[in-house]
Amino acid sequence: MSGASSSTWRNWAGNVTARPVREVSPASVAELADAVRRAAEDGLKVKAVGTGHSFTTAAATDGVLIRPDLLTGIREIDRTAMTVTVEAGTPLKRLNAVLAREGLSLTNMGDIMEQTVAGATSTGTHGTGRDSASIAAQITGLELITADGSLLKCSAKENPEVFAAARIGLGALGVVSALTFAVEPEFLLTAREEPMTFDRVTSEFDALHAENEHFEFYWFPHTGNCNTKRNNRSAGPAAPPGRVSGWIEDEFMSNGLFQVVCSLGRAVPATIPAIAKVSSRALSARTYTDIPYKVFTSPRRVRFVEMEYAVPREAVVAALREVRALVDRSGLRVSFPVEVRTAPADDIALSTASGRDTAYIAVHMYKGTPYQAYFTAVERIMTAHAGRPHWGKVHTRDAEYFAEAYPRFGEFTALRDRLDPDRLFGNAYLRRVLGD
Repeated sequence: MSGASSSTWRNWAGNVTARPVREVSPASVAELADAVRRAAEDGLKVKAVGTGHSFTTAAATDGVLIRPDLLTGIREIDRTAMTVTVEAGTPLKRLNAVLAREGLSLTNMGDIMEQTVAGATSTGTHGTGRDSASIAAQITGLELITADGSLLKCSAKENPEVFAAARIGLGALGVVSALTFAVEPEFLLTAREEPMTFDRVTSEFDALHAENEHFEFYWFPHTGNCNTKRNNRSAGPAAPPGRVSGWIEDEFMSNGLFQVVCSLGRAVPATIPAIAKVSSRALSARTYTDIPYKVFTSPRRVRFVEMEYAVPREAVVAALREVRALVDRSGLRVSFPVEVRTAPADDIALSTASGRDTAYIAVHMYKGTPYQAYFTAVERIMTAHAGRPHWGKVHTRDAEYFAEAYPRFGEFTALRDRLDPDRLFGNAYLRRVLGD
């Protein structure tokens, strides 16, 4: 483990910084528990960080910062129970690669895989799915180091009331040391990417959602154009994108050229609408078939700031149309597409899909571009539709709002009072969203 620190921690987007008193990198669960106990003895708060892909200050601390770099690896693959148990700091990309070598896969996942498993699940990271939910919903067991330094094992049968909340725990209940996920035999997905007009995709949204296992789309502001993606299980054979065509779409178009376009838009905002009209027509239709993580995920090299709201699925089209009207009537210049995904209802206390079928609207702004006016206006629309913000993305909501937005909010805060009465794991973000 490391000790005193004078370095500044920054998140991936660069919009959050923290200067902890010390940083520790425990190499075992015992060392992690010791780090928690020592922090309590020294009167210091404790926060664990992952790879910093959250845009909020959820992991920021001026106390003890726990880095999970050495808490990585696969503990066990149980082919009878069809589960995999991994250390909390394991990156999703490593988990996906190991499972693929073993002929296994998660059922669903988000569109990036740089995050640690604990960081991704603690903030409610999700992909899109008609029937399959977030990464956290695939957890069947977890280990938690609580405020007194003890190890608490949780599952549907063991400490079930903790399990019900800690799958998306915001770091408020303790430090996750390991997670167990349900897995299944590896399967193939056929992805069909296709341009579609805004009017068509919104008018046919219910059918597109019902007909596809995984449906999502991106709307390009200042245009009437969208790009859709439908992922469905396939009997095969595998037919991945060609090396050259895949590079053109995923690297040159979606990262390299997009970086140039965003930089130009940041320097000369007046060019953004014209650029959007061209770039929204640049991606062509394509179909390919591959193993799940190679279809669900893609590289994200262009840095941005993001806000995402979960609304009842039946409200998403109305909310999105209001966002379009907002952009059209305002002087806002938005170079990033707006992303729309879905998730079925789940039973996790602070999941954005807790108790209701859900759709997500995510808005982004290129790093270094003022985003407050845009995000504030969009947030006003989302809250009018009973929106729940993603815990790891920019928002201004507080505990009073969440107490109304989440039927089981009181259940979570009561559990926090029991597990961490002295708020060893607290910080400014948790005070705002959970209350004192």
